[in-house]
Amino acid sequence: MFVLINPTTGSKLQHGGTLAEILFTAIAKYPERNAFANDEAVVTYRQLGAQVSRIAQFFDHLGLKPGDTVAQLGVNRYEVYAVIVAVYMRGLRSVTLHAMGSEADHAYVLNDSGARVVIADEYHSARVALLRARCSGVEHWISMGQATGCLEFNAAIAEFKEQPLKAYGDSETVVRLAYTGGTTGQPKGVMLTNRALVTNALLDLSTKDWPKNAKFLCVAPISHGSGSMVAPTLMQGGCVTLVRGFSVDGVINAINKYGCNATWMVPTMLYGLLDSGRTNEVDWSQFHSLIYSGAPASPARIRQALNFLGPVLVQSYGQTEAPNNILILGREDHVLGGDEALASAGRPYPSIRVALLNEKNEEVADGERGEICVRGPLVMSGYLNKPEETAAAFAGEWLHTGDVAYKGDNGLYFIVDRKKDMIISGGFNVYPKEVEDAICENPNVASSAVIGIPDPKWGEMVVAYVQLKNGCQLSEETVINEVRHAKGAVATPKRVEFVQALPLTALGKVDKKALREKHWAAHARAVN
Repeated sequence: MFVLINPTTGSKLQHGGTLAEILFTAIAKYPERNAFANDEAVVTYRQLGAQVSRIAQFFDHLGLKPGDTVAQLGVNRYEVYAVIVAVYMRGLRSVTLHAMGSEADHAYVLNDSGARVVIADEYHSARVALLRARCSGVEHWISMGQATGCLEFNAAIAEFKEQPLKAYGDSETVVRLAYTGGTTGQPKGVMLTNRALVTNALLDLSTKDWPKNAKFLCVAPISHGSGSMVAPTLMQGGCVTLVRGFSVDGVINAINKYGCNATWMVPTMLYGLLDSGRTNEVDWSQFHSLIYSGAPASPARIRQALNFLGPVLVQSYGQTEAPNNILILGREDHVLGGDEALASAGRPYPSIRVALLNEKNEEVADGERGEICVRGPLVMSGYLNKPEETAAAFAGEWLHTGDVAYKGDNGLYFIVDRKKDMIISGGFNVYPKEVEDAICENPNVASSAVIGIPDPKWGEMVVAYVQLKNGCQLSEETVINEVRHAKGAVATPKRVEFVQALPLTALGKVDKKALREKHWAAHARAVN
C-alpha cells in the first residue's frame, strides 16, 4: 500500500543536487568543445573532466573527508577552477585566497577555515614560505610548479587514471567558504552550500542576457565574483578566456583574438575602458553583454558607456552572503528605462524576496529609505565560527545586507549607500553615493569618492576626492556649486581634493577605508 509521508524539517526528500553534478552534465554534453582558451592553454570539456577526476582521487589519497577545507592561492588559470570543481565533487570546502591579499589576511583565513591543504602556483612561492611558519594546522603544501618544501601538483595528480565523475553531498552541503573583505573588522567566512551556488548559477543563466555562443572573458580574479560566471558559461557549452589582472590592453587584445562576447567588470574597470584610446579597436556590435557590479556606478558614466558600446550593459547587485544576484537591471532596462533607471540597481531576481526594513525590522513604505533585506535559496548558511555575527545578519529571519535603498513607483530599487558609509553632518544624513553621482555628471570627471571626516562644527565634514579624465581640468568651486545645485547645501562638500587616481582595493573597488584612515587617525591623536 502506498503511504504519503509528511517530511520533517530534517528530511532529505526535498534536498536538491550539487553544482558539481550540473558541471558534470556539461562535460558529458560538450566533450569536444573548448571549455577554456587563452594564450597559455586550450582545454576541452573532456580534458577538464579528466583533470577534475585526477585531482579528486588525489584528495582521496591525502585522506581528505567531506567537510575538510582546501585553500588555493593562484592567478587566473584553468587549473584553479579544476581544483574548485574537484573540491565541490568530493563535498570538501573551497577557499580561494585573493592573489593580492596581505600575508596577515592570508594567514588569518587559513587558520580560521581550518585548511588542511594549500595549493599555490609558482608565482606565490615566497608567500607560501612565509605562511608555512604561521599556519601550523595546514598538513599539505602543494605547488603548481617547483617550490621548496611543497609537493608538485602536476606530478602528484599524474599518478591517477581518469575515473567516472561522481559527486558527493547534496544541496545543503557547504562547499565554499567565501571570505568577506574585512573592511569592518576581521574577514568573515561566508558558508555557501550547493543550494546557494546552484541558485546563483541558474539565476545567471536564466536572467542575464547571454549570447548564443558564449565566449566569456574573465578579467577579474576567478577567486572572487568573476569566478561565479564560469559555471553558467560552461553549463551552456561556452568557452572561458582567463586573463591575469585587468588592463585595457589585455581586455582589447583578448576580445579581438578570442572573439569574447561577454564579460564582467567592476565600475572602475568599465571607466578605464571608456577612457582609453584603444576602445574603438573593438567591433562592439559583435559584443553581447558587459555585466557590471561590485560597487555603485555613476549614471553619467553608464550613459557614456551606452553611447559608446551600445546596448550591451547588464547591472547586477548582490553580496558575498547572497552571491551576486539580488537585484538586476537588464540590457532592455538600460536602453528603455531612461535616465531614472540608470540610477537604480534594478528589480529582484526570480525566487529572491527583497524587503526594505527599518531599525525595528518593519517594512518601510515605497519611496522611504530602509535597509535591503533578503530571503531565498541564494542566502548563505551563516558565518563560520561566528554565531553572534550570524545572528545579527539574520535578525528577524532576513539577511541584512547593510545597504540602504528606496523603492520607486516603477518597482526599481535605488541604492542610496552602505549604512556604514553614511555621513551625519550637522545632524543631517548625507549619502555619499548621491553626492558622487552629482559630481560625475560633469564630463571632466572620471570617478569620485565622498567620505565624512571628523569636524568640531559639523560632527562630520563632507569631503570629495575627484579623479579627472586625462587632460581635463576642473575647479573646486565648480564642483561645489554643481553639487549644491543638484543636492542642496547639506550634501555639498566642504572640501574637494583632486587626485591622480583613487585608491582601489584588490578587487578594483574604490577603497574608502584608505581615504578615511588618515583623517580619523589624525582626529584620534588630537583627541588624545
